Amino acid sequence: MGYQGFLHAVLEGADILPAPKVPGGFGASGQAPAADTGGFLFATGIECSAPTIAHGRIRRDLLEECGHYARWREDLALVRELGLRFLRYGLPYHIVHRGPGDYDWEFADLAMAEMRRLGIIPILDLMHFGVPDWLGNFQNPELPARFAEYARAVARRYPWVRYYTPVNEMYVTARISAKDGLWNEQLRTDHGFVTALKHVVAANILASHAIAEVRPDAIIIPSESAEFVHEGRTTASAKTAAFNAHRFMSLDLLYARPFDAETRAFAFDNGLTPAEYSWFMSTPRAGHQVLGIDYYGRNEHIVTATGRRIPVEDVLGFYVLGREYYDRYRRPIMHTETNVLHAEDGPGWLWKQWFNVLRLRQDGIPVLGFTWYSLIDQVDWDVALAGERVRAVHARPHAQPGGRRIQGADPGIRQPASEPARGSVHPGRRRPAPGYGAGLIATAGCRSARGPPIPGDRARGRRGCPRRPWRHRRGAAAPHRGHRGTRACPGGSTAPG
Repeated sequence: MGYQGFLHAVLEGADILPAPKVPGGFGASGQAPAADTGGFLFATGIECSAPTIAHGRIRRDLLEECGHYARWREDLALVRELGLRFLRYGLPYHIVHRGPGDYDWEFADLAMAEMRRLGIIPILDLMHFGVPDWLGNFQNPELPARFAEYARAVARRYPWVRYYTPVNEMYVTARISAKDGLWNEQLRTDHGFVTALKHVVAANILASHAIAEVRPDAIIIPSESAEFVHEGRTTASAKTAAFNAHRFMSLDLLYARPFDAETRAFAFDNGLTPAEYSWFMSTPRAGHQVLGIDYYGRNEHIVTATGRRIPVEDVLGFYVLGREYYDRYRRPIMHTETNVLHAEDGPGWLWKQWFNVLRLRQDGIPVLGFTWYSLIDQVDWDVALAGERVRAVHARPHAQPGGRRIQGADPGIRQPASEPARGSVHPGRRRPAPGYGAGLIATAGCRSARGPPIPGDRARGRRGCPRRPWRHRRGAAAPHRGHRGTRACPGGSTAPG
């Protein structure tokens, strides 16, 4: 429609932003409403990232690449097998929302009905790093209003759902898409970054209103990556100072916390208008707000005296960063993502994160939940999904347990070829790796094990809707897509979650 900016699109559609039916947030007391289970939200998740790469020619749909479309019943059964009820679950936005007012609910209905049958409480993840082809990318000013329409449609179709993550990792979405140049619009500009950021934050706000219109007691859990760069010099460089300031931009806009002078000047110089900034600072929020914080070890980096950037683990850790984010926004928090690269490191990392959560709660900080993310295998996060099928891991059909091979590598993208695949192999059966967690949770890695690939069993990741593997016979195997690496992005940035 040739919108001048996202506010034009919002103001033109008067029904997009109704008056909220419940007050935003929890107030200074930080008290949460009564949850469905009346207790702590201990969750796992299914990886559902879906950005495009190669200038929109290839869709990295992790639900498809990790075999979930073909094995969704088995994956959901694993959640209850582990004794868990809460599940961060992403509906495939790029498949469901086919155009204005046009939705394909086939797969979503199947998965949601099974979750309800099993007694799983979903935390619905509505946008996870990608948008439908017809919306283009995060530079599109129509995105916030169109996404709000989608969120309202989801809430109306599944009125029994109370928990939502409207937009996953707004800052990471904008940075990797429009500053690092790896996904979606693949820009490398400050203006592109600020434009993408204001659009995804506005989308989150409008979607929250749309959900609360249908479900006034909705609990909104936007997740954001908690990051920090340490400088190994006496005085931090301007680049490091800017990074550590800009990591807060998405949440500052989301929770109407005024920018400091330097950040405000940066935003105004790169596409955020005074009218848009005023809208962010004055628009009421809807739904009960819980701040989701994603923390992986390599969220922290050290810049040495020579300028080299090194990923490190746990310099500050979740305890310090969680407290920092809570003190800044005064919202109840939830640890919404964490995991490790190597399966044998999982139990120690899980316990470490758990004790960080307990210590924060002992200090009086309202931590309402914890998420081990994700339940099943993930692929190519060691290169931030920046290539097509960098690494595929599956069990050899004739191998002894423990035998695996790595294949399908793109020679143009770096790959740790000498690193063996981790986890036990039980050909043909997808299962959690046994014995992790020592009672805290039954697994800390869930390295699945599938049989050999079925020829033609997966779409090739091109744009548009994939073939519909969820129509396969129950239990049909799909190509195994390996295990998740820590999301160490090229250039030193990190994209967890």
